[in-house]
Amino acid sequence: MAQNRRRFGDRSEGRLIRSLPGFAKFIPYIMPQRNDRFIHYEESFEVTALDRRLRQMRVNGYKGIGILHFLIAAYIRCVSMLPGVNRFVVGRRIYARNNIEVVMTVKRSLAVDATETTIKVVFEPTDTIYDVYRKMNEKIEEIKTTEDNNNTEDVADFFARFPRFLIRFMLMIVRVLDYFGLLPQSILDASPFHGSMIITDLGSLRIGPVYHHIYNFGTLPVFIAFGAKYHKYEINRKGQVVDNKYIDTKLVLDEGIVDGHYYAQLLQAFRYMFQHPEIVEAPPTRVNEDIY
Repeated sequence: MAQNRRRFGDRSEGRLIRSLPGFAKFIPYIMPQRNDRFIHYEESFEVTALDRRLRQMRVNGYKGIGILHFLIAAYIRCVSMLPGVNRFVVGRRIYARNNIEVVMTVKRSLAVDATETTIKVVFEPTDTIYDVYRKMNEKIEEIKTTEDNNNTEDVADFFARFPRFLIRFMLMIVRVLDYFGLLPQSILDASPFHGSMIITDLGSLRIGPVYHHIYNFGTLPVFIAFGAKYHKYEINRKGQVVDNKYIDTKLVLDEGIVDGHYYAQLLQAFRYMFQHPEIVEAPPTRVNEDIY
């Protein structure tokens, strides 16, 4: 994304949006906590064409490429068209994020007692599904090939050493620093609560999606969960019985960054890309910048 000269009121991870109408600026005061502003949405997407295309990609050498990579690539493409989705609210103000940061929890193995951690992957609005595949694999392999803590776990372990009253006091200081945009970049990079979107693949566990809360602490405005792929027999336009494939998705969205109409455009774009998955295989011809 284009980097602009930082002005007073901007943050290291985003710029303050100054041209919003008064009502939009007032929303964070009316609903100061993110869970005040939750929107819950669910939809079943047909993935027949997508599944066929992903199987061809795996044949072509992209081992393990799947719906997770497609969903992240589709979200990135949506940000390139609808940049307001990549805003965040903190300190009662609305900001446009400088980059696209996707957060995901990863287990080091599928064993019940295996440890888990979070990864944060940085993307550009011009990234394709192949860029997503490469960047995600690099991060996941980095986690799975070592038992050493990553920076997120190191920060958590540091705080956990102290007595409870001191932890609460330190977190209060962190919240104040976050409110005023003074958190060190190292903390922002390590925090799984600061980012553009968090996603979970519950299909890998063979269960359906859940409505997962987004956190009051931090800046994450979107949580996407999707479940296992399933078959559904339907009648096509020719009156024939066809076997279509679907996934169920559930989204929790922060209404403080954009209104319902804007989110509707996002979901329409998602729906279109599921039917035309080839779109995310090439960079967008145009990237829209958010308002100032």
